[in-house]
Amino acid sequence: MIKFFRQLRQSLIMENKTSEYFKYTIGEIGLVVVGILITLQINN
Repeated sequence: MIKFFRQLRQSLIMENKTSEYFKYTIGEIGLVVVGILITLQINN
């Protein structure tokens, strides 16, 4: 799974699609935030 995401990032950078890369990174950050929030809810 990590290998897949690494290849996706590298292909977006190589093809000079910076706007697509930024959309990808924002989505990835969003998933991390959602995961943290779910963990905090479970802890309480």
